[in-house]
Amino acid sequence: MRRGYADLPLHYGKAPRWLFQRMKLLAREILLAMVSELGRSETLVRLSDPFWFQALGSVLGFDWHSSGLTTTTCGALKESLKEMEEEVGLYIVGGKGKQALNTPKEIEEKILQRGLNLSPEKLIRISRLVAKVDSCALQDGYNLYHHTLIFTREGEWAIIQQGLKEVNRTARRYHWLEKKVMSFVCEPHLAIVSDSKSKTLNLTAQESKETRNAITHLCQEPPDKVAKEISSLKELSLPKRHELLLSDINPKKVCSVLLKTYEKSPKNFEEVLLTQGLGAKSIRALALLSELLFGTEVSWKDPGRYSFAHGGKDGYPYPVDRKTYDKTIQIMREAIKESRLGKREKMESIKRLHKLFEPA
Repeated sequence: MRRGYADLPLHYGKAPRWLFQRMKLLAREILLAMVSELGRSETLVRLSDPFWFQALGSVLGFDWHSSGLTTTTCGALKESLKEMEEEVGLYIVGGKGKQALNTPKEIEEKILQRGLNLSPEKLIRISRLVAKVDSCALQDGYNLYHHTLIFTREGEWAIIQQGLKEVNRTARRYHWLEKKVMSFVCEPHLAIVSDSKSKTLNLTAQESKETRNAITHLCQEPPDKVAKEISSLKELSLPKRHELLLSDINPKKVCSVLLKTYEKSPKNFEEVLLTQGLGAKSIRALALLSELLFGTEVSWKDPGRYSFAHGGKDGYPYPVDRKTYDKTIQIMREAIKESRLGKREKMESIKRLHKLFEPA
């Protein structure tokens, strides 16, 4: 799986209307060019790359190091696609806050409205599972507030979501790509875009495999049986190295959660995460129980530049140059139009531009 995350300073506010309108126009031309030149599948690969996505947001004129780059770039991409979804075969749902919570409904509506031969239930499950992995299986102190799902008419998908940590005013972005998924819950972290580290309960690590299995086993056990084990644990003396504390375990809460899981009897850790009512605190408690009852190991590893084109919203590295921005949109629009007519000179010239900046 091509996946990583970026840590960004937490900025409030939003893009001014004059800038967002231009971002939508330029994003539209960029998406058209990418799908035409690379195809839908490779376009998803680029969007799922945290470095490439950061570069895209910077080219669109947002602050290169701001948390708002994620939400505003995803918003511009979503708006730019509305009138050309059928043309490019790409669809974007979700967003920030309430829009993120509305993702399942958007998935159903999009598939129905466009008459796509896709299973809404499958995409909804993926959307929910990815959110649960980055909020419960990977507990790094960042609370998710943004979730965007991008999918193709063939059913391929990528997910971009972001969490915030108020205590140090930073945001962290997570990227997912369906193309190479082997497991949602085992070692999905490949690319890391920050030196920032924090205390992290990482149940997606390879060394947490036995804990994932033990949690699944606990969720299949009768609640009263587990409750007896919790009572006996209170007599144990815990080593100081534990990041999790026995006080994290509320027997009544654990039993109410286990009653739900026992009735459903989840077959694997993915199904455990998708159990309604099973949140981060419950997962922490079950991880501690698994370590104490079965001796399983819990991982605490934390799996964790392009703004000179048009400038940035807050004036870094310089204020957005509206004249240049509009000229870029015009050049892209003309190049795509001529490319469709068989005249590829402008498009080929644009593709060769990167060579000017390659080291000798």
